[in-house]
Amino acid sequence: MPTLIAPSLLAADFANLQRDSEMLNKSEADWFHIDIMDGVFVPNISFGMPALKAIAKHATKPLDVHLMIVNPDQYIETFAELGSAVLTVHYEACDHLHRTLQKIKSCGMKAGVALNPHTPITVLESIIKDVDVVCLMSVNPGFGGQSFIEETYTKVRTLKTLIREKESATLIEIDGGVTNKNAKQLINAGADVLVAGSYVFGAEDPIQTIAGLKEI
Repeated sequence: MPTLIAPSLLAADFANLQRDSEMLNKSEADWFHIDIMDGVFVPNISFGMPALKAIAKHATKPLDVHLMIVNPDQYIETFAELGSAVLTVHYEACDHLHRTLQKIKSCGMKAGVALNPHTPITVLESIIKDVDVVCLMSVNPGFGGQSFIEETYTKVRTLKTLIREKESATLIEIDGGVTNKNAKQLINAGADVLVAGSYVFGAEDPIQTIAGLKEI
């Protein structure tokens, strides 16, 4: 399948979210990637429910919502009501991950699991068939514009091997520091979804930048 591009609105102009959302609608982007941060799980605060609701009004593509929060279970139904198509929780924030994934799916969303850079792929061995998307953090979560962690290529290959061994349909998503300089290597390693924030929204022509990623 062709690689999916999910521009991260964390790098968008918060004062012009409607404009930037409409730009993504016109582009070749596949998903809207939206980071929800609580200032506890990660040292930053970003979009909350009202902002997500506003974005959902204008977005014509699936909302890929990435929860970087503690106690994500208590908000799953709310994020479903707000229009999330994919809901990703952090492995590190869930005491009962299997139950969390089942709840996400029962609310009609695809279930994602994010792994921080220090978390090994092996933690997913017993659960990979229950996961629709694994989001590998290729920077430390919390802030946009960070440098890509080179060890990510190895993690992608290891995860791809696990997915094949378990005959799972899980997609591999890469989040952090993605540009045209590393996209091809990530795709070759097995990535299915590329999240790009600063690279897209900091570009002179974001629509052409997204098209360029799609062509790789």
